[in-house]
Amino acid sequence: MNSYKVFTINPGSTSTKIAMFEGDKTVFSKNVSHDAERLKEFKEISDQFDYRKETILEELKKENLTLDGVDAFSARGGGLVNIEGGVYQIGEKLLEHARAGFTVKHPATLGAQLADAFAKEYGGQSFVVNPPDVDEFIDVARVTGLKGVYRESRIHALNQKEIGIRYGLKAGKKYEDLNLIICHIGGGISVTAHRQGKMIDSNDIANGDGPMAPTRCGQLPVKDVITMCFSGKFTERELRDKVTKTGGFVDHLNTSDAREVEAAMNNGDPYAKLVYDAMVYQIGKTAGSMAAALRGKVDAIILTGGISHDKYVTGKLRDMLAFIAPMEVMPGEFEMEALAAGAVRVLSGAEEAKNYTGEPVWSGFSIE
Repeated sequence: MNSYKVFTINPGSTSTKIAMFEGDKTVFSKNVSHDAERLKEFKEISDQFDYRKETILEELKKENLTLDGVDAFSARGGGLVNIEGGVYQIGEKLLEHARAGFTVKHPATLGAQLADAFAKEYGGQSFVVNPPDVDEFIDVARVTGLKGVYRESRIHALNQKEIGIRYGLKAGKKYEDLNLIICHIGGGISVTAHRQGKMIDSNDIANGDGPMAPTRCGQLPVKDVITMCFSGKFTERELRDKVTKTGGFVDHLNTSDAREVEAAMNNGDPYAKLVYDAMVYQIGKTAGSMAAALRGKVDAIILTGGISHDKYVTGKLRDMLAFIAPMEVMPGEFEMEALAAGAVRVLSGAEEAKNYTGEPVWSGFSIE
């Protein structure tokens, strides 16, 4: 890897992850906290821009770091129309959609705005790399049993793609030449079929699909959910929260920490063991369905995400899935590294940056 200097930006709800890379080395990394009460003062997410920018610059000043000489500013992005995977040059249309939160209202949309502003002030290029809006599903994966209700790609696109690329390098092959099943196992769980560089099918981590996760309900029997909706026991907000915030471990065991669940299981709690085993079982079952989506032609199954550090989980999944393909465990998340690597691929000429047109890759079926 050439010694390009890349500054990466990944905004979250109450903090912004930043990191400086020189070549393949991380020279600085920090999760910059923002005052939650101060953030509440801003009506729109884009209104937080100046405050977050100032906080980041103050943090860099404390570390005696400067953004002068940075070759590229690379951000996670978000709020865009659905697009194919890749590295996108930040232009006016991309900024327009990011500022508006075109498809989602989330602080991640500030990433592109910050990267663009830093590039204009300090020089260098600005990119968004495999944002949450990446959607490469094949058509048959979108159709459900209800007309007008479709499955869309809401997965850990940035880490999933990075893991695929890293595995390819380790195996001496190109990511674009491999068929992989990648299981990101963390606070959210996405199990994805990668076919020759495209994520052709996966579960929806935002709308209730696939395995349950520490805070997410996963796939549910729809009739029982309808009964809950009209029971009068829950508000709409409470039910929506059960999908992504208060479902899974939180609903069953009052914790979102998988380590606490494992500890309770190891201390003899039978219900904790049942719930933990159920999560693992559902991950394995979903991975099996992705093997079918790949017609059984699977080069490897890869486990990543924070919970993949747990040998109990990886061992049980190996027992379930070894008949499909060899398994590789690449635990943790590589989002900041992925942002840097994407920028370097463009700077070095290994990959061409894409232009964001604002036109979605999929907006429904014309044959309906």
